[in-house]
Amino acid sequence: MNIIKVLDKEFASYISQEKIEGEIHRVAKEITRDMEGRDPLFLVMLNGAFMFAGELFKNIDIPCEISFVKYKSYSGTQCTNSANVMIGAKAEDVRGRNIVIVEDLIDSGFTMSEFRKDLEAAGAKSISIATMMFKPNAFKFNYKVDYIGLNIGNEFIVGYGLDYNEYGRNLREIYKIVE
Repeated sequence: MNIIKVLDKEFASYISQEKIEGEIHRVAKEITRDMEGRDPLFLVMLNGAFMFAGELFKNIDIPCEISFVKYKSYSGTQCTNSANVMIGAKAEDVRGRNIVIVEDLIDSGFTMSEFRKDLEAAGAKSISIATMMFKPNAFKFNYKVDYIGLNIGNEFIVGYGLDYNEYGRNLREIYKIVE
C-alpha cells in the first residue's frame, strides 16, 4: 500500500488513475447520449472538478459550452454547512439552458443543493448533475445525481483534483486518509 503525506496528514492509495479515467469515459458516453441535440451548458465547480472536467470533455462528442463556477463549503477535512459563492454563473447565461453541473465529489449534497436553487431561480430549463465521486451514505438530500463516476465510502480523500487545505489536487490517483 502506497502511503503519502499531504501537509500534516497521511493518505493511502485508494483508486487508481486508470479506474478513475475508465469511469469518466463511461460517464462521458452517457452524457453524450442523453444531451444530444440539447445544446448543454456545462458548469464546472472549481477548484476540485477541473481534472474531472478536463478528462470528461475529451470524450464529450456533442456541441456544448463550458463555464466555471466556484462555491466553497469545506475547511480542512470538515464541511462548513455554508456555501459561499466565489465565482458564479450569470442569470442571462443560464436562463432557458440545459445545464450540466460538473462536480468532483458529492458527499452531504449541501453545496449542490444551494447551487441548484440558484440555477432554478435564474431560469435554467433543466439541471443535470455529473460527479466524479459520490458518497451515498453521507448524502442528505433527495435530488437526483444523474451521472456518477464512482460510489465511495465516507473516507476523506485527496487527489485527481480533490484537496486537503488546497494541497494534493495534482495527484494522479485518489488517496484516502489514514486515521
